[in-house]
Formats: sequence, structure tokens, C-alpha cells
Amino acid sequence: MLGSTHGTLTTDSRRARVVACGGQRPGPAVHDRVEDLDVSGRPLHADVPDLTRFFRPESVAVIGASDAEGRPNTGITRQLLDWAGRVGARVHPVHPTRPSVFGLPCVTSVAGLPEQVDLAVLLVADPLPVIGELAEAKARFAVAFASGFAETGPAGAEAQERLAEAVRRSGLRLLGPNTNLNAFERFREDLPGPAIALITQSGHQGRPVFALQELGIRLSHWAPTGNEADLETADFLSWFAEQPEVGAIAAYVEGLKDGRAFLLAADRAARRGVPVVAVKVGRTEAGARTAASHTGKLTGADDVVDAAMRQYGVIRVDALDELQDTAALLARARPPLADGVVVCSISGGTGAHVADLATGAGLRLPRLSPAKQAELHQWIPEYLSVANPVDNGGHPVGDRRGRKIIDAVLADPDVGVLLCPVTGPFPPLSDRLVRDLVEAAEETDKLVCVVWGSPAGTEPAYREVLLGSSRVATFRTVGNCLTAVRAWLDHHRFVGDYRSPFDDAPRTLSPSFRKAEALLQPGRQLSEHAAKQLLRAYGIRVPREQLVTSAAAAVRAAGQVGYPVVMKASGAQIAHKTELGLVKIGLTSASQVRDAYRELTDIARYEGVGLDGVLVCQMVEQGVEMVVGVGHDDLFGPTVTVGLGGVLVEVLRDVAVRVPPFGEDQARAMLGELRGRALLDGVRGRPPADADALVEVVLRVQRMSMELGGRIAELDINPLMVLPRGQGAVALDALVVCR
Repeated sequence: MLGSTHGTLTTDSRRARVVACGGQRPGPAVHDRVEDLDVSGRPLHADVPDLTRFFRPESVAVIGASDAEGRPNTGITRQLLDWAGRVGARVHPVHPTRPSVFGLPCVTSVAGLPEQVDLAVLLVADPLPVIGELAEAKARFAVAFASGFAETGPAGAEAQERLAEAVRRSGLRLLGPNTNLNAFERFREDLPGPAIALITQSGHQGRPVFALQELGIRLSHWAPTGNEADLETADFLSWFAEQPEVGAIAAYVEGLKDGRAFLLAADRAARRGVPVVAVKVGRTEAGARTAASHTGKLTGADDVVDAAMRQYGVIRVDALDELQDTAALLARARPPLADGVVVCSISGGTGAHVADLATGAGLRLPRLSPAKQAELHQWIPEYLSVANPVDNGGHPVGDRRGRKIIDAVLADPDVGVLLCPVTGPFPPLSDRLVRDLVEAAEETDKLVCVVWGSPAGTEPAYREVLLGSSRVATFRTVGNCLTAVRAWLDHHRFVGDYRSPFDDAPRTLSPSFRKAEALLQPGRQLSEHAAKQLLRAYGIRVPREQLVTSAAAAVRAAGQVGYPVVMKASGAQIAHKTELGLVKIGLTSASQVRDAYRELTDIARYEGVGLDGVLVCQMVEQGVEMVVGVGHDDLFGPTVTVGLGGVLVEVLRDVAVRVPPFGEDQARAMLGELRGRALLDGVRGRPPADADALVEVVLRVQRMSMELGGRIAELDINPLMVLPRGQGAVALDALVVCR
């Protein structure tokens, strides 16, 4: 199979713990629901539907069933009958005029069904009228294949909303509309080990992952969610995370129906250590437009989607072959014993090339110790480098020395991954090499990866030996191998330290809320003075300042604030004071203050800008200018941003974003994502900035966003001057737009 192939790997220790618990993962039951809300009134726990009877029904109604040759419904009915036979379900065809379908007695309507059905499959152009009938019959689940809904535009979206409302009233759960038969595919039942559960919003895009079964990799479920009028990606993600046979969840996502539901589902998977790998369409404007036309959902600002996935350990990849390789490795590989990667090759050029790529991918390639290098030189000529990468020269892998080299590398406690690139078949050396790798992998708990570079992929060493191994992870490209290994290491680091941010999310309003609430002006932008009062209510430091309405008062204020001072016009509709000349800095005397007051008020009068006064502010000079802000995303709600501030925010756009709730670890991780992070550490003799104070401001702004998020459309603290270490941070300017 071109682009991605694997061997199978044994069950990881997380699954072993499941077996020790009698086949059930520790934690809440599959169908639990905890009514627990944060301060914004949003849920803190996933509502997980019990989908057992969807995937394993005891009774199925096929509405619109047919056995007439040449009819589209006939092929679908035949596939459903085959599937029902495999899962042991009773089938009841429903058709208004046919006495039987494929030999099964047919009822004329849903009302004539002989029993309550677990699943109703709707082979009708308009599913809406059938939903009420199914509600009367107390059906549990339904699938609607019909298209022509939200994917077609506003009229279709209205039709889909009518369908969704009917489903909400009915009490049943609906898959679709605009879905397909992928949930009823034939899954191989002879494959061992943990399985991949698959979620797709486009059935065709799931085919490469489904085809992994041809390489011995097990799939347990496939949920083709379609337009998600009711059941959505988050529902299947939450339920799959509870299933003991699922080792990883792979998803192809075009748009998210509910951002919060997705995060809660990802949180449930993270709590259970179940890796989630996703392709999310929408990195480009063109991709976002196409996704919207396909599924009729919002795609969300991609940087927010990316950050949200990262917060909850969802591994985002770009291509379907990466989805295959990464999901397969994460489903099958045991947890790492070390994070060191050693590249072992028969060619110095190959080893150097792969080592460069691995380092660029963020993997750690430890230099082997002098003692280990001396050990390897027992079997490898002295003139070859074995520090890492290990160049074995080729000939040693053709005899007993090859296995000794492999075992020696794997015995190093700093090594967790042995990566062997085989750029092309070269029998008999390559045959002996892969046999040694497979045998060594059977005797170690460390990860052995082979990249088989032959474009043919028909060689026995590959098809029979490597793919026949339950322990070697086999790839067809170096890039996919490195992506998968990095994701595997990152996942286990993440779940090892994971603490759900929902556990610590505030449930009650802070005392700051009432003070802040009184300052808000619905539908208006606050003046800088009012915006800073809002910040002060949440414990965010602002400069010493006074709001004055006369030149004399300005002089008195400057004396109390302390020279030098900054003077600014303050008004509810002033967004860019500097561009209008409404800021004066470095004023050192009473005469300068008087002149500045007159000039500021004259400019405001000329520009037609209303003022509530002039601010006389403490001048704060030494520090790093940052920006901290709150925005609103259509999918996830309030978001918090931090980045380089001042004019650099518009020039460099060096920012990191998170979706509340998040803890101190994520706030610090935001700083680590900035390209300009070194400015906080101190450059060119400047002292390190107070990063702890910056983190504290980010967390306080997050609390504000959660408590006031529904009332604030935008908040920007720019610049936030981060002073030298131990001296704090000061919000020099702020803009707040109320809803």
C-alpha cells in the first residue's frame, strides 16, 4: 500500500491495567452525566451517550428497504442484512407496498414493527416525517443517509435545524444526515491487539485508515458523522475512549459542531490515556470554505483550533498517511522506557540524513557513551562512526554481528527507540537484517522502527517478515516515521503529567466580578480609564495615574504621580491614541504638563473625539512590552492570547492562544511558543523579565474571560510592561469593548 505500512505492536501497559480491572477502564461509567458547571454556566464534564446498541443492536428496522434489482436501496439493504447477520441483529424491513424483502416479512410502516428496535436505518429522501413515528415506537437510534441539508446552503441549514429539533423532541439519537454505510463495514475479527476506532466526516477520507486491516492492524469501529444534526464527533470520541479494545482514536474532522463538547471529549480521552490523532481541515481559507460547503459547520479560527487540540493532547497531523502511521503506532506501542533515539544504518550517508531529519523533528539523539562505542567497535570497523547515528558498514548485518549490534544499542538505558532505515532491498543482507530486528524486538520492551524504502513493497523481507511481526513498527517514509515517534513520545509525556483543567475550573464567581460588572457598558467601548479600573478589579497592576479635567488639575496630579509623566486623552471611542497625537510622553515640568493638556484637548476637539478627561500617568520605561488579550471564537467561546506587545504585535504577530479553562502549566507553555521568548530571558545585557508576573496576569485575564466572557467582545492589554525579575508587570494601556 503506497505511502504507509506498519507491522503490529503488542498491547501497551495502559491496556494491561484495563485487563487487570476486569476489562473495564477505571473512571466514570460510559453513560455517566455529572451536572457541574463553571462560572460561565458551561459544563465541566462530558455527557457520554451509551452507543452500545448503535454498534451492536439486537433489532434493526430498514425503512425504505428494497430487493428490486437496479434500485440504489437494494444494494444498501443487502449490505445491512449482511452486517446484521454478523452482529446477530434481527432485521425488520419497512416498505408501504412490498410483502417481503429478501425473504423477510415486510411491514408497511414504523407503527407495524413487531418490537422496539435499537436502530432504524432511513433509506428515504426526507427523514423528517419518520422521526415522529420512530419516537412513538421508542426506537433508540436512527441513521439518515439523505443529503440536501446544511451542506447545500441556508435553505438546507433550515431543513437540518427542523430535523434536529424533531430529533430533540423524539428522545432518539440520530447519525447524519448526509452520512453513509461506513459504520456497517465488514471489520476483520482475526486481528490481535488494541484497535483503532475511526471517526470521519467524509467517508472516503477514512478509507486509508480502514485499509490498515490489510496490514494486520485492527479496527474496531467507524463512525461517519456526516452533518451531525444530533450525534457528533465529540459523542463518538467520548464513547470510544471508554471501550477497552480501543488503543487509539483516529479522526478526520472538517468542522466541529460544538467546541466545548469536543474539548470535554478530548479531556475524557486524556484522563484515560487514550491517544487521539486528527486531521482537521481548515488550515487555509480555501480548506475552510470547502469544509463548510461539505458539512455545513463552522471550521473555527485555525490557530484557536490548533491550540485547543494541543491543550488536551489531541495530536494533529496534516495528511491521511500521517493519520494512518501515527494512529497505528500509538494504538500498538508500549509506553517508552526512555526518549533517546538511535539511528542505525548500513550507510553513513543514510544515517547522517535521517539523524538530521530526526533532530529537526524534535527528537533527542543522545551521543552514545565511550564505553558503548567501544563495545560496538568489537563488531564494527574502527574507522566508522558509532556515536549516533551508528554506521555499521553493511557487512556486519549479514552475519551474527548484526544481532549483537542491535542488542548492544537496545541495552543502553538512555535509548528508547531504535530506528533502522532500509533505503532499498539488498538481499541477502537486508533479509538477515530484518530477521534480526524482528527477533530483537520480540525480546525487548523498547520500540524498534524500520523504514522500508523500496517503492515496490513486494519483497518477502517486507511483506512476510516485517509485516508479520507483532512488535516492529514498519513505515514506508522517514518523515511519517519521525512524525509518529515524536507523537508517541509526546503523548506519553502528556498523559503522564495530565491533570484536567476542568477539575480546577472555578465554579463560583470571584469577589472581583461584582466590581467589574458595574464598570461594563453594554455595546460600548470603555475609556482607557474605565478599562484600567476593570483590570484593577481583577488584581492586575496599572500605573499610578489620575483622570483630570483641567490644566491646573493636571499639574497637581503630575506632582502626586511623580515626574516624568505620560499624558493621554481618555474617551470611550478612542482606539488608537498615538496615531491621533493624543499621547505625550516624558513630561518633566509643570509647564510641559499645562501645554500638553491644552494640546490634547485641542486635538480631541478638532478630531471630534469625546473625552471623559486626560490621564496623567506614571512613566514606566524599563521592561519588555507584551500584549495579553481576550477574544471570542465562534466555536470555543472566550480565548486568551499572549504575545510580543507594542507595535510588534501588529508587525510580527508573535502570539500564543489558549481556550479557558487552563492552568499555570499551559500559561507557561504559551510563553514557550513565542518566537520572541528570548526577550523575556534577557538579551544584550538586559536583565531577565518577571515571567512569573506575566503568567499571573495571563491567569487573571483568563478568570476575567470566564466570568465576563459573555459581556466582553474584546480586551487588549497593550503594552503590558513586564519589569525585571521580581518587580512585576504593569498594564500601561487597555482597550475593552463590551457586548
